[in-house]
Amino acid sequence: MTASPPDPPRRIDHAVLPTADLGVARRRLTDLGFTVAPTADHPFGTQNACVYFADDTYLEPLAVRQREACEEAARTGNVFVQRDQAFRFRCGEDGFSALAFATEDASADHQRFLAAGISAGNTLSFGRPYMTSGGERVQARFELAFAADLRAPDVFFFTCQRLNPLNVDRSVLEHHGNGVCGIRDVILSEKNPSDFQYLLQDVVHQREVTAHSFGLGMAAGNAGLSVLNAAGLRGFLGVEDETEARGLRLRGIVFATEGFSSLETRFRRAGIDFTSIGQRLVVPAAPGQGAAFLFEAA
Repeated sequence: MTASPPDPPRRIDHAVLPTADLGVARRRLTDLGFTVAPTADHPFGTQNACVYFADDTYLEPLAVRQREACEEAARTGNVFVQRDQAFRFRCGEDGFSALAFATEDASADHQRFLAAGISAGNTLSFGRPYMTSGGERVQARFELAFAADLRAPDVFFFTCQRLNPLNVDRSVLEHHGNGVCGIRDVILSEKNPSDFQYLLQDVVHQREVTAHSFGLGMAAGNAGLSVLNAAGLRGFLGVEDETEARGLRLRGIVFATEGFSSLETRFRRAGIDFTSIGQRLVVPAAPGQGAAFLFEAA
């Protein structure tokens, strides 16, 4: 009897970037050359204005639309809102709080997370309106399964199942003035990255890990994950990590862009601070942006 092949690593679906004000986020992301989708409301009091990429990943700037609804959702066990509130309380209104992975079965993922001892709570099913590029209003539905580690209170992970995949044309929203076509890598930080190796292996569904002097790395289904120590943050992001606090933190996103040669001019015209490190342009985190953005040639 032939054994079934192992499941492939999970694919990164989107990055959750809390912000105090979606208007600020929209202006910042537009200045960076991104096309930002119309604002969409969640039924539990938050709202987003997403940036979609051709590789089927996206950024989710997330704001609080109705605080009372968020507080009620948190009281009744909505893990997504609970973790968003905790992040804002501990880290401020702007940042990078969560990384989502695509799945076809969130319920099964929840059982796997329970078995691995990393479940962050009950699954969440919800729907929200989605506005197509043609102006049609449709209902998108999702189910989420959550994973986290008590040693890392400022980050969580979840898998996202699209219960009714919408046959919509997002090509207009996936075209960006800065030429970005997708997410190439997500950067996390921790003083001793190997302490969280097993957590990330279970979340990503990836056994193979590369260890190096700056931390460790692994491949998700469509991009990389890098966990950097203080030396790695200094070398790759030009960031001095002045805190002694332990725990994983989401720090940066590496984008592949077909317009790399024109980025310096675009950023200077927009008054955006950046540095050149190796073959990348690095834009430090800012209000409405949440994380360091790194751009490299596609």
